[in-house]
Formats: sequence, structure tokens, C-alpha cells
Amino acid sequence: MISTLELQLKTLPSDPGVYRYYDKNNELLYVGKAKNLKKRVLSYFNKNLAGYRTRVMVSKIHRLETTVVPSEYDALLLENNLIKEHQPFYNVLMKDDKSFPWICIKNEDFPRIFLTRTRINDGSEYFGPYAKVRPAKILLDTIKHIYKIRTCNLNLSPDKIAEGKYRVCLEYHIKNCEGPCEMLESIEHYNQKVESIRGIIKGDFRPAKEHLTKQMMHYAAQLEFEKAQMVKEKMDLLEDYQYRHTVVSASIDDVDVFGMTSDESAAYVNYFKIQNGNIIQSYTTEIKKVLEESDEDILEEAMIEIRRKFLSESKEILLPFHLSFEIPNVKFIVPKMGDKKRIVELSEKNAKEYRIEKLKQIQIVDPERHTNRIMAEMQKLLRMPVEPRHIEGFDNSNIQGTNPVSACVVFKDGKPSKADYRIFHPKTVDGPNDFATMEEVIYRRYKRQLDENEPLPQLILIDGGKGQLSSAVKSLKLLGLYGKITIIGIAKRLEELYFPEDSVPLYLDKKSETLKILQRVRDESHRFGVKHHRTRRKNSTIKSELEEIPGVGEKSIELLISKLKSVKRVKESSQETLSEILGKAKAKVVWEYFNQPL
Repeated sequence: MISTLELQLKTLPSDPGVYRYYDKNNELLYVGKAKNLKKRVLSYFNKNLAGYRTRVMVSKIHRLETTVVPSEYDALLLENNLIKEHQPFYNVLMKDDKSFPWICIKNEDFPRIFLTRTRINDGSEYFGPYAKVRPAKILLDTIKHIYKIRTCNLNLSPDKIAEGKYRVCLEYHIKNCEGPCEMLESIEHYNQKVESIRGIIKGDFRPAKEHLTKQMMHYAAQLEFEKAQMVKEKMDLLEDYQYRHTVVSASIDDVDVFGMTSDESAAYVNYFKIQNGNIIQSYTTEIKKVLEESDEDILEEAMIEIRRKFLSESKEILLPFHLSFEIPNVKFIVPKMGDKKRIVELSEKNAKEYRIEKLKQIQIVDPERHTNRIMAEMQKLLRMPVEPRHIEGFDNSNIQGTNPVSACVVFKDGKPSKADYRIFHPKTVDGPNDFATMEEVIYRRYKRQLDENEPLPQLILIDGGKGQLSSAVKSLKLLGLYGKITIIGIAKRLEELYFPEDSVPLYLDKKSETLKILQRVRDESHRFGVKHHRTRRKNSTIKSELEEIPGVGEKSIELLISKLKSVKRVKESSQETLSEILGKAKAKVVWEYFNQPL
């Protein structure tokens, strides 16, 4: 008998709309949007469905519901509303902070201007919301330094002022207010200041600059240079604020800008609001991934929610990549060059910096989560079947084949495990042959691991290109380990990553944490190998000089090296010191050898 779900799948419409998945307990699992409901929903029931979390969710689906809407944009709006209302387990949820600050110009005679987190429907003007309170405070402080605005709560209606009920306060005497309460300032003059302030808040600094310039020139013409200087200082303050908050061309007006970056577990979306060439809003948020959401899906959701949060009605939106849907009467632009391209890049940079900041915080507060995220990223980027919790790196070190050593370093959970480091002295290779040395060392390392039933790594990193990698692969094949352990080579020049049987190298982002860990493994194997090569070469040099002494054998030389460390100290030692190490007879031979009369 055909199930309800199977019947629903066979009768899906091909229109735009929203679909909802429910489990057997009638709990809402997931809400999604689609340009074509039939194609989108059926894609979840594909046998080759990618992503573990998506497969788990699909296994729980008992029934579905759909709602047809006129367009994909309407579907996105409806999806957004349903997610906020029901908060399904498998949907990404944006934080909805309802306490953002606003700058209010109060609807009253001689309007007050202040910060508030509560909007009242009384005809007042509200500008914002601001993602953080500090930029709003800086803007308000800048305005109050330039314009004398009242801060009292008095009802300054014409009738009340005419009654003579009020007297100027301390703010008037310290020149922070011009005394509208005693009609020492006219309502027309006060409203001119408010109009200029309104422009500054919106990012239009021109009226304020023109007003201050006229004022400064007036005082200068009257030879009131102290007052002119005070106005000049206000202009400098305004220009300083504008400089700090202006990064784009003045030709870019009333535009929304979005930039984003993402990793395996989350996406980070930045939003700029630009008016009159100024960034008047900047907001960045982290969006946790629940299923294997694409960057396009996340940006679509974030764009609708952020524009709603900041009450944006801009008719132009700059994006880092194309989206599949449209917003009525709104133009999407993916700029290729010029100021618009630069502002999108700046938005993306803000998203990346926010991600780095968040990851540093996670590393401190929750190191296990930090490690898990990096391991998951490495597994995906290196196309591995499992996470590389145990990595072993190899490097050869010699000078023209002399004193060769091979270093093996071990990293566990992305950190060096120095107790597991090993040094190999090649036994079957003569001369400078890196390929043969690598083949021997890899075979010896993993033959012993197999014989002693020791844990094998998930990833082997070879310092070198295709040649060294091919040599290491030969040994893994002999041991029956090829295909069971991921093995790659890393070349120093351009940090290319080589995979066996793949002629095209992989290039990772230079800032990728996966590449940084691989570089650290490579550098550590090189450091460890060079250190032991130098020690071996030094000991070899010392031994060769001491071997010239007649009657002194290898054991005596090793005793001298272990105690005195260098030939120079052997030469400078007294016969008594040498006797304590070698005995009187051999000490006399050594001492006389270095102290023969010329």
C-alpha cells in the first residue's frame, strides 16, 4: 500500500512555494523555499543525497505540506516568517536582537535628540537601528559638540514659554544650550540646526559644512577670530567623523552591501548601509549551519532578515555573487570593478575578520569545538574518508648524501606529539638519493607499526613533490596500506599539494587553517630532521679528528665526546681530567698527541 508521503511526492506542484517537513510525532523538522516545489522536494529523496545531517533529517520525514506563492521572493518571505515563528530544528536561525539602539529626533517643539532602545509611535523620527551602541554614541557626541541642542525634558510649547514659567539652567551658562526655554533662541533657528543634524545622521554632511563655513566667514569678517576659530574646530570635528566613516565614492547613495565568508559549521554575513557615500550602518552576524546549506541559500535568508531588521528600502543591493531570485523593484549588482567592487570587498573583509575573531574566542573558551571544526574542514578539503586526527610528516636531511637522516613527526588533533617523533638513519641507500631514502623510511616505519599493532595515521604528509610522493606510495603498496591511509606531498615553492595518481596539484587558500596545519607539520619535520643531521655531522667531524690518535678506539672517542662535547675542550683538558675519563695510559696518549712540542 502506498504511503501518504509517497502519494504527496507524486502529486507535488511545479510552482514556487514553501515546503514543510514533519516527523511521525507531527513535529516540524524543516521549512524550505523553492522556485519549483516538485524539483526541490524530490531532490531530498535522491539515493545519492549528499551530507550526513541531511540524510538523517530525511530519514525522519513522515509527511510534508506545501504552500504555493506567486514568486520565489514571496516564498523567501514566507519561509523567513515561518522559521521565525516555529524555529524548526533543522533550519538555520539568525539571532534576533530586539534591543538595538536608535537615535530619536523627538516630535515636539524644540526637538530633543537622544539615544533610545524603545520606539514609540508618536510621530518622532527614529534613525537606525545601530548594530552597536558605541558608534551611535560617538555620532551623538559629535553632533552635540557642533550644535547646541537642549537636553531638558521641559514642555517648550509657545504657550508655556510665553507664560514665563521657565528659567535657563546650567547648560545655558556653560554654553551647551542657547536658551529656547526663555525664547533666547527662535524655533526657526533651532529647526535649522535639527535639519542639519538630520542630514548628518543620514550621512549627508554638505548642509552642515556649508552652514559652518558661512558662520566661520561671518565671524572672520567681523574680526571675531576667537569665535571663527571655535567654528573651525567644529568643522574639523565633523570632517574627522566623516573621514572615519566614509570609505566609498559620494556617487554611491542609498545602497545596501552584503559580504560573506563561511566554513563547515557556520557562515558570517556583513551588511553595510550606504547613504551619500558614507557607511552609516555596519552589522555582522554569525549563522550556524544545520544542514549542508550553500552560501547562496544562507545569503538569501540573511539578506531578507537583515533588511527587515534595519528597515531598509534601498532599491540597489551590491552582492559578492549572483542569487537566483529577485526582489520586486530592487536591482541586484555583482560589481566587477571600481568603487562598488571595492566596497563589496570591504564588506567581505569585515565578514572574514569577524569570523577570525569568533574562532579565536572559541579556541579560548571551547578548544574541543575549535579542534573539531578544523578537523572537519581538513577532511573536506583534502578529500579524506575520515578526519585526520593522527598526522605523520616525513622529511629527508643530508648534504650531498653525507650523514643522512629522515625525520618523522607526529601531530594529534592538530598539535605536535613530540614523544612520538622518530629519527631514521637510512641503511640501504648510498649517496644523495631522496627518493630511495623516502621509500626505505616509509616501509620501515609502517612495517614496524603493523608488526607491533601500533595505531596508524589517517594522513601521511611527505615534504616534496611527485617524486618523493611516488616513492612513499611504493612502500605503502608493498605493505597493503595504499588506499587505507591518505598520503599527500607538499612542495615548498608554491605550497602545492600533490595526491597520488593526480597530475594536477591542489592549491589551498593561503589563509586556510588546513594549509597552516600542513605547513606546520612540514616545517616541524624539516626542523627536527635538520637538528639531528647537524648533530650527526658535528659528531662525525669530532670523531674523524680523534680517530687520528694512535691507540684510541671508538669507545674511547665516544666517552670523550659525551663528557667534553668538542675536540677543542679535549685539546685544552689537563692530563688529570683525561685520566678521569679514559684512565692514565690512554689519557697520556691523547694529551701527548695534542701537546707535542713544535
